[in-house]
Amino acid sequence: MALKSGAGFFAKESYVVTLSMDGYETKKVNVECKLNGWYFGNILIGGIIGLLIIDPATGAMYRLDSKGMHMDLEASQKSTLKIIDLKDVPDSLKTSLVKLP
Repeated sequence: MALKSGAGFFAKESYVVTLSMDGYETKKVNVECKLNGWYFGNILIGGIIGLLIIDPATGAMYRLDSKGMHMDLEASQKSTLKIIDLKDVPDSLKTSLVKLP
């Protein structure tokens, strides 16, 4: 998926990417746009129209920080509750059981 770098006339875009997968912690990553160094090439090549109108209007004056993203997700440490029948509880654990009201 391609993301736009411009958010309007002379405005840069920014994104928050959420990475999630079942059984893993969710991570959020900020993706910011920076001023494109080639924007100043308009002084030599594109002239004042490219510098003040075309690139600011199209978002070409900005560039995303990176072309892609790689992130390692950590397995979640969620505890689980398992309900079993009393007859399936080992005898060694039955003395530790507590009756709930």
